[in-house]
Amino acid sequence: MSVFDLFKKQVKNAEKKPRLVFPEGTDVRILEATTKLKNEKLIDVILLGNESEIKKIAEENNFDLTGIKIMDPETYPDFDKMCDKFVEIRKGKNTLEDAEKMLKTNTYFGTMLVKMDLADGMVSGAAHSTADTVRPALQIVKTAEGMHRVSGVMIMERDDERYIFADCAMNIDPDSDTLAEIGYEAAKIAKMAEMEPKVAFLSFSTKGSAKGDMVTKVTDALAKFKEAHPDIPADGELQFDAAFVPSVGERKAPGSKVAGHANVFVFPELQSGNIGYKIAQRLGKFTAVGPILEGLAAPINDLSRGASAEDVYYMGILTAAQSLVKDE
Repeated sequence: MSVFDLFKKQVKNAEKKPRLVFPEGTDVRILEATTKLKNEKLIDVILLGNESEIKKIAEENNFDLTGIKIMDPETYPDFDKMCDKFVEIRKGKNTLEDAEKMLKTNTYFGTMLVKMDLADGMVSGAAHSTADTVRPALQIVKTAEGMHRVSGVMIMERDDERYIFADCAMNIDPDSDTLAEIGYEAAKIAKMAEMEPKVAFLSFSTKGSAKGDMVTKVTDALAKFKEAHPDIPADGELQFDAAFVPSVGERKAPGSKVAGHANVFVFPELQSGNIGYKIAQRLGKFTAVGPILEGLAAPINDLSRGASAEDVYYMGILTAAQSLVKDE
């Protein structure tokens, strides 16, 4: 079963359908994907934008919007209440005048719906930059309790093989505290994918074979991770072969319960993670699912502006599955 089939099953079996908001309601790709999600009875859909325009585009493309809620920031009846709430959340960083302007922007409006528990998650980015999606999320939803950073987690899948790579999208040069958080968020995604996480903190060194600040950062991250999450198996610093190949792990890190058996890989900085997942994708023929944004208090995910309708559909399923984990 592919990871998306697994997530789809989880969402399908949920007691309550997740409510997802899509800020780019006039985008044909969004309309195609969301009508499919609605028709399969997976989620409750909220589209943002001008209702007449959305319905016109849907009619031109034969999309049935029955059962889909459309909300327009320009005509939202509780807009004043939302603005007051936004000013309260921002704690003096934005005025009421700022709020009235910012919340007319679909990404800010959609994020406020999530914050006010009028939606369980948001999928954006088909026509907006990553910054347009992530900035409102950090300002409004903010990070989850105990978390200080957002990270980008990839699920790497090939046939029956499934691994977690992090961070591959967000933190350029994370310190040891951030690496420990990244490890925890990656382990959460592993559990969501019904994996028993074994977390390897990667380096060019294994168990002191090399010295330097880059190695120390990784060993410090492991120590902080173990202190915070003693129930999750983790080890480091490990070179990739020591983390992945049983014979190498046994030789280089004897006695380790993770070395040679890791399925969650925490890269020491962004360029390693980004390069690593793309090598696995292109040379190893793995499917790369993500990046999944982790660390936020509610699931908000970013699409590529080149995303297809199928990409939007799958990201909707993934975000819905994340919302179920949050509820637990």
